[in-house]
Amino acid sequence: MEEILKKIQEQQAKIDAIYISVEKLRKYFMWTLIITAVTVLLPLVAVIFILPSLMSSITSMYQ
Repeated sequence: MEEILKKIQEQQAKIDAIYISVEKLRKYFMWTLIITAVTVLLPLVAVIFILPSLMSSITSMYQ
């Protein structure tokens, strides 16, 4: 009986360690996604707003 309880406690300790590891990995993936979104989407949004004024400036120079 004690042997079974000892095995259960060992398994619980391993499960707790796995949970901690998975949570760290989840946070890492979340921050990677956020940083990727910022570095890709922010320049795209900037281009959407800057490109029309840039194009009008260029076309007005050549008129």
